[in-house]
Amino acid sequence: MNKFGERFSFTTFGESHGKAVGVVIDGVPAGLDFDIEFLQTEMDRRRPGKNQFATARNELDEIEILSGIFEGKTTGTSLALVVFNKNQKSKDYSNIKDIFRPAHADFTYFNKYGIRDYRGGGRSSARETIGRVAAGAVAKMVLNQMNIKVKSGIAYIGNIGSDDNYDFDFAKQSEIYSLTPEFEQLQKDKILEVKNQHNSIGGVAIVHIENSPIGLGEPIYYKLDAILAEAMMGINGVKAVEIGAGVKASKMTGKENNDEINENGFVSNNSGGILGGISNGETVEIKVHFKPTPSIFQEQKTQNIFGETTKLNLKGRHDPVIAVRGSVVAEAMASVVILDMLLLNMGRKMEDLKKYYS
Repeated sequence: MNKFGERFSFTTFGESHGKAVGVVIDGVPAGLDFDIEFLQTEMDRRRPGKNQFATARNELDEIEILSGIFEGKTTGTSLALVVFNKNQKSKDYSNIKDIFRPAHADFTYFNKYGIRDYRGGGRSSARETIGRVAAGAVAKMVLNQMNIKVKSGIAYIGNIGSDDNYDFDFAKQSEIYSLTPEFEQLQKDKILEVKNQHNSIGGVAIVHIENSPIGLGEPIYYKLDAILAEAMMGINGVKAVEIGAGVKASKMTGKENNDEINENGFVSNNSGGILGGISNGETVEIKVHFKPTPSIFQEQKTQNIFGETTKLNLKGRHDPVIAVRGSVVAEAMASVVILDMLLLNMGRKMEDLKKYYS
């Protein structure tokens, strides 16, 4: 499956070392002022090769519009966007064409399809997320006009970080999108430490959706929290997702966990802005846990496609941490989900339907 979403949906294509990667987006309302500069800015946030905390693969990720825009506005038809790969080094992978990289999708792709693109993982590479970030940027163009804000940043690198006092404005300026000024340097030091050890580290990203209207989410099988979790778990390297209090709720009593309501609204937000799969008007809070980058430059035991045990010595250019650039992808996917839910919700009340067609 290469498609995500219902009313607002996208389909990605391309491989890490192929000619290009891109996305076809459907459900974009006609007449939207299309901000190509904003789109490129969002692409640049995800772009590799910007600093020492990311892979050295230096792709400019300049996005091109193939269809769906006329005189600066969306036409309501499919919006096709593409980024041409320019800095791939496929020869770096020639020594592993018959070897499965531990913790990568090599083993499962080969056993499922009987063939795999060993050049950077092919379709399973995180380079595919270019299309997701582009779709998220388009979704944001719509959400921004409705004052719905989707923000993200890094709470933890390894075990270094905090569970509260997030500063999203600081994250915009941070090279690693850190949400905590007091921990940023320690987090940077940790990334460089594992990088110098030819190793990698995990991390935790936070995504907040502010000013979401009440009523988003489609019970029973398209609940807002369920689809947000699906969107996050579909990102390369994500191993767990929490909404609101998340796993902490399992250790609370009902009195502790329940968000009481007074004349001013909800007193707390353990629900993470979602009740019964439907948004309640509070900030939607998502915590996304990323595993360490599986591509490390230490010798590892593995198996080849012939079932023989062997040793792997990896080459190439790889992120020492997935979570940093992954946080941008998580933010994009949350934006897609919210716009999709907004469009799905438009006809849920008879009064709204009459208002639209009257």
